Amino acid sequence: MNGVVLRELRSIEEFEDVFRLFDGIWRPAPGGAPVTVELMRALSHAGNYVAGAYEGGRLVGASVGFLGAPAGQVLHSHVTGVLAGRGIGFALKLHQRAWALERGLERITWTYDPLVRRNAHFNLAKLGARPEEYLPSFYGAMGDAINAGDESDRVLAVWRLTEPHVLAAVRGEPHRPVIPPDAVSALIEGDDGGPVRGPSEAAGAGTVLVAVPRDVEALRRADPRAAGAWRPAVREVLGGLLRDGARVTGFHDRSRYVVERPA
Repeated sequence: MNGVVLRELRSIEEFEDVFRLFDGIWRPAPGGAPVTVELMRALSHAGNYVAGAYEGGRLVGASVGFLGAPAGQVLHSHVTGVLAGRGIGFALKLHQRAWALERGLERITWTYDPLVRRNAHFNLAKLGARPEEYLPSFYGAMGDAINAGDESDRVLAVWRLTEPHVLAAVRGEPHRPVIPPDAVSALIEGDDGGPVRGPSEAAGAGTVLVAVPRDVEALRRADPRAAGAWRPAVREVLGGLLRDGARVTGFHDRSRYVVERPA
């Protein structure tokens, strides 16, 4: 990216800049920061991933991750935050991928809220990652400005760094899943913004579509009841499919998970 420099961070002053950046993004309750200066220092010193993106000398994005199990195979990306727009998040992920490949790692994992459409599109379409596990109330109660008032369900995204669809995605060719004509919607967005269950045929369909709300953060402010109905609905439908061995193969039209049941 023109004018943007990406690099690993190693000094206390740099970690303090990251802390302030994340504080401005999440606005957490006291004691609820996603990562502390001290922890970034320890992770970096132990050989883990702490990196920043700078534009004109100003920190505009950062990412913190640590090596996971099995040893020598996985980097877990704990938190990434960027100022909106300009492709900084994508650039940070490419930097993270290059860092992992240089160390012989095969995949990068992270968690995200399955209700947030823009994150699902970014993770599945732009990067080619795949949700492989549904994690109910993963972080417990969260008091930051983004997550307060909702349960912290997450899905585990797995980015298999050398698969063909991932190689295409990092070249700038987003993954577009094929939707067979007999696909059935198991969950759709209703006229009031809340979730509506699909027809009974979804129970036996080979390919199932699971919608999420257009903007869950705005819906929480405008209609908390409708917003609150999405969490248990997606937990039951998407979480149930993953628990039963189905595979998420993409995110269609920036709105729906594409899920394939095992034959």
